[in-house]
Amino acid sequence: MERPKMILAGGTGFLGQHLTRYFTLLGYRVVVLSRRAGAGQVAWNGRTLGAWAAELEGAAVVLNLAGRTVDCRYTAVNRYAITRSRTESTRVLGQAIAACQTPPPVWLNLSTATIYTDTPADEPANTEADGRIGRNFSEMVAQRWEAEFWVAATPCTRRLALRTAIVLGPDGGALPVMARLARFGLGTPQGTGRQWISWLHVLDFCRAVEFLLARPDLDGTFNLCAPQPLPNHGFNGLLDHYYRPRFHLPQPRWLLEIGAFLLGTETELVLKSRKVVPARLVQAGFRFQFPSCEQALADLVPQLP
Repeated sequence: MERPKMILAGGTGFLGQHLTRYFTLLGYRVVVLSRRAGAGQVAWNGRTLGAWAAELEGAAVVLNLAGRTVDCRYTAVNRYAITRSRTESTRVLGQAIAACQTPPPVWLNLSTATIYTDTPADEPANTEADGRIGRNFSEMVAQRWEAEFWVAATPCTRRLALRTAIVLGPDGGALPVMARLARFGLGTPQGTGRQWISWLHVLDFCRAVEFLLARPDLDGTFNLCAPQPLPNHGFNGLLDHYYRPRFHLPQPRWLLEIGAFLLGTETELVLKSRKVVPARLVQAGFRFQFPSCEQALADLVPQLP
């Protein structure tokens, strides 16, 4: 029997590698659309139709992870590249699916929990139904990204937008960097430390994708995050518990601004309050293997290099 085919657009990074391993074990044949061709990879440029589009014919699922990193200074050039990489890849995938004789029955497109506005500590968490959408740069990028997804003419394909929080894993993403900082005494609150962090264990990310694929009755927007967000001071305190450095260095906002400038990044990545919960996933019956950050870090920290 021929194995079902999963198309991972932009799937060479941290999330793509985990999804490839996870779904290969489930019996899928995973084809990665990448800037360079290689083993299991088909070349595409993320902007225009090409020979790669034939891979979508008869595929079981398309999952789009493409998008330039936001870990940079938000210069005009970088803002343009961040936005374009998301909207153009989504647009051309929609065109490719629309041209299929046997289109994929389901298309999942990555989005971001950053679409919600900076949420004060004492306000309720954002759900899919009543979350407050923001108007700053990163939030507008997310809105344009999702708008491109929903405007695609793919009536035979079920679509799901995945508003994904910070995904924690031992071999990529934010956690190895956070752990390194904690090891050197920077497991202290960043800024006030009252800003919220929404997060998700990488295994639960893969499991949530599997869950959504198996439920043809589900479509639309889903928050992909653990059900228990926590304040920045709580998250850093958990990491500090593991590393117990001899000294602790304060991280006021002004110092973070200087550090972000020197490292070529933005303080928004650590200072914005992201208070998001996965209301629709929970209502649909999904059960998290790592619902609390304590459980997630107990599993992941021992795996860190």
